[in-house]
Amino acid sequence: MINATKKWIFLKIGSALLVPLMLWFLFNLVSFYDKNYEEVLLFFTSQPTKFLFSLFVIFAYFYSALSISEVFEDYIENEKLKNVANRLLYLFAIIIPILTILLLYKLSL
Repeated sequence: MINATKKWIFLKIGSALLVPLMLWFLFNLVSFYDKNYEEVLLFFTSQPTKFLFSLFVIFAYFYSALSISEVFEDYIENEKLKNVANRLLYLFAIIIPILTILLLYKLSL
């Protein structure tokens, strides 16, 4: 299978998985308006929330990295620069979700 076809399929699957997680997060984010710090902290330290929010962060960064990678492919002509930009993008798309998830799990300690 062609690399561009794989990216297209992963973008479609990622967006389909991201929609319900985004709706869940937005619904809960709206409910934070009238809650105090302890209630919000209790929400983020509950086990189902940790799992769903972790999935949300992973899929969001996965989807954004693939999308931005396509922009690099279209607009950066220098192959070396394009490769460096893509590698840095993928590196940050791995590091930032891991740090976010570690901090989220550290909240409950």
